Amino acid sequence: MVRMITGKNGKGKSKVLLEKVNEEIKTVLGNVVYIDTTTKHMYELNNKIRLINASEYMLDTCDKFLGFLSGIISQDHDLQQMYFDNFLKLSNTSVSELETVVNELEKLSEKFGIDFYISVSTSDGDVPTSLSDRVLVAL
Repeated sequence: MVRMITGKNGKGKSKVLLEKVNEEIKTVLGNVVYIDTTTKHMYELNNKIRLINASEYMLDTCDKFLGFLSGIISQDHDLQQMYFDNFLKLSNTSVSELETVVNELEKLSEKFGIDFYISVSTSDGDVPTSLSDRVLVAL
């Protein structure tokens, strides 16, 4: 399953994502990973959540990002949820390419039983209509 938190820059998507992950860690049985482009939310995350600062890796294309995710998944058979803050920057993609990337995440989700939660910042707050059923929160 892939779920999105969408909205314009500065509307509070990161806060919603942090609240979601910190609430979910109380009931989730497997491991949880939170990937961001910085470590600024380190102290806001429950200590059971693994924070990965993606800027430390050479993820300058979407394909490299998807390969990076596959590597994480291959090393943790207990991985149950992954959270991505600032997804477009993290995955080096644009809103026009979002549907393709989300479909790839959905394939990984189905194959490995991992739920993905992503925050997507857009200038107008909208995502493609084909992805509207995956929007968990729109700010």
